[in-house]
Amino acid sequence: MTLGSLTFSGLILFGLIYQAGGVENFKLRYFALTGIFQDQTQELADIRSQNLNPAQNTRIELSQLLNGGPPKDAIPSIDNPIFDNSQTTPFSEDELVIGVVVNGEAKAYPLGIMNWHEIVNDTVGGTNLTITYCPLCDTIVAFERGNTTFGVSGKLYQSCLVMFDRSDDTLYSQPWALGVVGKNVNTSLNRVPAVKTTLGDWLEKYPDSKILATKTGHNRDYFRYPYGSYDTDTKLIFPVRNQEKLQLHPKAIVSYIWEENQKTPHNSFSGISQQFPHEELKKLGEKTVKFGDRTVKARWDTELNTVIVEELDGKIIPSSTAFAFVYPSFFDIF
Repeated sequence: MTLGSLTFSGLILFGLIYQAGGVENFKLRYFALTGIFQDQTQELADIRSQNLNPAQNTRIELSQLLNGGPPKDAIPSIDNPIFDNSQTTPFSEDELVIGVVVNGEAKAYPLGIMNWHEIVNDTVGGTNLTITYCPLCDTIVAFERGNTTFGVSGKLYQSCLVMFDRSDDTLYSQPWALGVVGKNVNTSLNRVPAVKTTLGDWLEKYPDSKILATKTGHNRDYFRYPYGSYDTDTKLIFPVRNQEKLQLHPKAIVSYIWEENQKTPHNSFSGISQQFPHEELKKLGEKTVKFGDRTVKARWDTELNTVIVEELDGKIIPSSTAFAFVYPSFFDIF
């Protein structure tokens, strides 16, 4: 009886893994269930401890603030980063990285590490920055952090990373770079330009760049992508809105720019935004568009093989890459 039960259970498990498309896809699909065994209340409880009512200090619908699985800070940010150089890094030229340059200092953050940590609190060119990456969205946002640090809340909004400020526990929607619940709701973060490119292309342009090292103090396999086929298939793990507006493959890569205004509509963005599909820009070379009351230019950078968005005078506008499904869920696509 026992052996038969174990065999039957094993067959069911094998069937679920096969249906999911492999072990990694299986773990990803059912990862949110781990939240059943972990505290998923700390994020809002920490806000309530400040005599704040989350329901009265929110930009978003709290019912859409979903549990991602890990509790607050269980995905550990890197707060004391160590760096390699081009000669000592173990990553190959094909490794995707987030590249940042501030006051002449260049740094690269391999996605092999960012997939597991999502946030690095660092100092670049004398400026305290937080570098963030959401593996579920492919979104990249780098911003000035002042004297605080940011962590991973464990919550998701529209399937994307929700960060928290460790000084006051305000929750921030990463694709908006905007406070959405807590003391600093509706506060925008001061973004700096960051690009996604390969390590080889980045080092061609910035040979003296520092490269985030695998010496993080955590035991992770930084050379294994932990999300199965997620970055290429059509499946989404968490529900997102407005997908009927999507005209691209959900995981096609776009870059987008955005500027908020002073309005604070509930559960939506207010301001201007524009997206640029990478495949389109790669063919066109460049494209000019109206952005509010001015004209801006997006171009395919042949050195870094990515999209760069600029003012007409050449000043770079902070942008983010994203899987295509992200843009209509956060911005008005028309």
